[in-house]
Amino acid sequence: MAQVIAIANQKGGVAKTTTVVHLGVGIAELGQRVLLIDLDPQGHLAEGFGIVSDKLETEVSDVLEGSKRISDIIIPGIRPNLDLAPSNIRLSDMELTLVNLRFREYKLKRAIEPILDRYDYVLLDCPPSLGLLTVNALIAATQVLIPMASEYYSMLGVSLLIKTIDTIKREANPDLSILGIIHTHHKRTIHAREVVARTKAELGREIRVFEQPINDSTRFAEAAGQGTTVFEIAPDIEGAHAYRQIAKEIVYAAE
Repeated sequence: MAQVIAIANQKGGVAKTTTVVHLGVGIAELGQRVLLIDLDPQGHLAEGFGIVSDKLETEVSDVLEGSKRISDIIIPGIRPNLDLAPSNIRLSDMELTLVNLRFREYKLKRAIEPILDRYDYVLLDCPPSLGLLTVNALIAATQVLIPMASEYYSMLGVSLLIKTIDTIKREANPDLSILGIIHTHHKRTIHAREVVARTKAELGREIRVFEQPINDSTRFAEAAGQGTTVFEIAPDIEGAHAYRQIAKEIVYAAE
């Protein structure tokens, strides 16, 4: 059965989608079968692979409302060993509809259960909020990976997310655990180094803080604009090496 990892942080601009894309590809390169599921109405996950999200005829909102099965919307083989369940702006309307549905927090969990034996890893790209879509992800997931920009205010937001994860674990998903924190948008500044050190000091005893920060680079934006990854256009930058190393640590730790 697949490990289901929610990549979550209610703060925007912390490289959640970039992390999903690059860890997804990195894990798939290690021979693991990977499914990426986009729960962000912005649809950037599809765009990151060169797929125009607004032109999708079926996507995740169809699954959550029950008109399609998850297998009906999966785009297979976007990379070797890598499939995609995309979303677009229609998912915003679906989140409002979810409020009025029974068992609304469990829609995603029930939707993906039939296909979990097809994959080794399922990565969930969560929206920048703690709304129903993120709650669905946390209930469906076995682990949470938290991208956190190396900035003071981002560190404060992670504390709120951890409390939410603890609540979900206590009340709805006792199997949920935190896989770790990845420092993203890392700059070579004293402030960034202080944030990393403080994160390790305050959270590192209970939560893993990955050693490899993802250094800021315009190459990530360039790759996204080209519908590809930095592995293809700039494989030697530090961020590419860091994502590949984290992918290895995730896979090898699970073996």
